Amino acid sequence: MAATEAPAATEDSRAPESGGLAIGPYTVWPPVVLAPMAGITNAPFRTLCRAFAEGRGGAGPGRPAAPAQGRHRGLFVSEMITTRALVERNEKTMQLVRFDASERPRSIQLYGVDPATVGKAVRMIAEEDLADHIDLNFGCPVPKVTRKGGGSALPFKRPLLRAILREAVRGAGTLPVTMKMRKGIDDDHLTYLDAGRIAVEEGVSAVALHGRTAAQHYGGTADWDAIARLKEHVPEIPVLGNGDVWSAPDALRMMRATGCDGVVVGRGCLGRPWLFGDLVTAFEGGGAAARPTLREVADVMLRHATLLGEWLGDEARGVIDFRKHVAWYLKGFAVGSEMRGRLAIASSLAELAAGLGELDLDQPWPPGAEGPRGRTSGKNRVVLPDGWLADPHDCTGLGADAELDTSGG
Repeated sequence: MAATEAPAATEDSRAPESGGLAIGPYTVWPPVVLAPMAGITNAPFRTLCRAFAEGRGGAGPGRPAAPAQGRHRGLFVSEMITTRALVERNEKTMQLVRFDASERPRSIQLYGVDPATVGKAVRMIAEEDLADHIDLNFGCPVPKVTRKGGGSALPFKRPLLRAILREAVRGAGTLPVTMKMRKGIDDDHLTYLDAGRIAVEEGVSAVALHGRTAAQHYGGTADWDAIARLKEHVPEIPVLGNGDVWSAPDALRMMRATGCDGVVVGRGCLGRPWLFGDLVTAFEGGGAAARPTLREVADVMLRHATLLGEWLGDEARGVIDFRKHVAWYLKGFAVGSEMRGRLAIASSLAELAAGLGELDLDQPWPPGAEGPRGRTSGKNRVVLPDGWLADPHDCTGLGADAELDTSGG
């Protein structure tokens, strides 16, 4: 894969000195985590991201060396799994918790609103050896979840958050439990400092903070200062930062600016799985960053679609599932709207390959192609249950139907 030299290092872009991110018994270096994203971070996408992180994604001067003995090239977390669906052994959910044999450690993100159900799901994972690490989602800003008191609305109810974390840590046994959250519901109802302290008290191994409120959704700018405040507030455990990491230099700047122990990358890797190779290169001393030509991007696209078909057991289903990725991969390249539309409705690998073959594949990496992708809109109002904000200690009004198959973070 083509590469260009990284910009000269500055004080806030040099790799922080670190022995690695400790998540339970696992040492993660570089200290980067693939954020759970529904419909995105399934086994095929995790396989791609890990391959680039481990130097197997493509040739070129930006290719990282193999990971050192005993270290893991990041954590690559599953799609969000609802605890109720897992306990009920929903067929689709059981497929989502299947990991490739090469995946270690295996990381599952759970979403739950009922302490007892969360406890059952975590014990199931531990007893049946379904994963090596469990992350809990308290960051979902989607209205159909927050209106039931789930997701990013839940940490406002401190006793409920504590009960869920306690059941999860107890049920996990020796498995490390982490959590991901937002700053709060809105600027008038910030919860992240209290939530971080509760996490420490209940034995959570690490916390990740998306520097936005639920009201912001994915709009505006992430508040990295909040990540720094959380790190100061809970020095006992690792704090990971999330929000507006679009490139490896962004990750380094976040760690320098906030003092956080690692970064969580979500939208920044959409259509850019090689970002994890860039992160390894940057954290291990700088050098060349991947700047693939369109031909190289097309090769990754076909590989991604192929992996999806193999995972689903159906080539057509794999290509159809891949459609959502087309615009992200092609962002910045000179590809007409008609061709983009054609590629986005391809239903076979041959059709996808033929369409890509009609492009000017010798196009170099376009300037500014690392910019925002995915959801960017902001919201001004969070939909909550009636009276939810009246008392942070009153945990009534939370419905079990808050556990829906939706993304969050």
